[in-house]
Amino acid sequence: MRPVRLLTCLLCLNVFWVPLTTLAAEDEEFDPIHHTADSYYLDFLPIAKVELPRILILRSESTGYYVSVYRTTKSALRSGEMEAKIGTGEDTRTISGQDSLQALITEGKHLDAKLSPLGGNTIILDLSVTKHLVFALLASGILLAIFVRLANRYKRGIGRTSAPKGSVQNLFEILVIFVRDEIAVPSLGKGHYQRFLPYLLTAFFFILTCNLLGLVPFGATATSNLNITAVLATFTFILTQVNGSRDHWRHVFWPPGMPVLVKLLLIPTEIMGLFIKPLTLAIRLFANLTAGHLVILSLIGMIFTFTNLFGEVVGYGVVPFSLGFTLFVMCLEVLIAFIQAYIFTILSALFIGMAIAEHSHSEAH
Repeated sequence: MRPVRLLTCLLCLNVFWVPLTTLAAEDEEFDPIHHTADSYYLDFLPIAKVELPRILILRSESTGYYVSVYRTTKSALRSGEMEAKIGTGEDTRTISGQDSLQALITEGKHLDAKLSPLGGNTIILDLSVTKHLVFALLASGILLAIFVRLANRYKRGIGRTSAPKGSVQNLFEILVIFVRDEIAVPSLGKGHYQRFLPYLLTAFFFILTCNLLGLVPFGATATSNLNITAVLATFTFILTQVNGSRDHWRHVFWPPGMPVLVKLLLIPTEIMGLFIKPLTLAIRLFANLTAGHLVILSLIGMIFTFTNLFGEVVGYGVVPFSLGFTLFVMCLEVLIAFIQAYIFTILSALFIGMAIAEHSHSEAH
């Protein structure tokens, strides 16, 4: 099946899959924000929920630092070493004791509970595997499998001394050339683009793959997690500052061509700008991907909202409109997946290009 047909089928399946998974949990309240948030389990409803390993670095007053590894959240609570905290703010409740914890596990509420160690121990760092981490690693694995295969083809001369063969190689050839000719070369110049092209290609394809994985059934969008987008933005920040030219740092700490008083006013602004640029990269990507999924889930939620308010007849009447708008937004989400990957990559290239550029100017007297 061709990639376009496969993507179309997955989009249509996902449109109908969300309400089915919601109906599967009849006793649970439909919460769009919770549905898009990170978690310590994979949601395969109506089939099952698969819990992920919990890895915790703790500190004990008697033994110091140590690592505890549990197969699941359930096994962590049953170990007798942890209690559960559920709720937020003033509504937070602490659940302890094996009978109470077993009741919590039976109801399935332990999945969203916060672990708290017993015996006065403290959690220093939570390195547990999460849903978004799984899909980030899945995206990395997919890209590794594709590009290793393509690299082997290029080594044999296919696509280098002859024309590319197959739809996959042609598709990625187009995308690679697009990033090189439309992003890297204009932003970095012909003398510098080759140094940074590997990073730009990696960022573009990783973000694009993560975005698209969030549109398939049972999928999750790793780039809707601020931690992941912050790491990507940090790489851009490091590359920008490490490769900054002398002229770049001169503009930051002593802007040329301006009166001394103006320079003293601009220096704090320039220093703040060094950190604000990557911060906006991270927040922009996170916010756009999260907002898109919230819109989709809200449209699906209209079916259940109208059913509860006006009855099943009105609920069924809303279904065609709700699913139609959802499919339309899903198609927009595919476009947004490419656009957000493009925006992050081109802004990264622009930030790096501005840092490595040399300017000719004269100091004002």
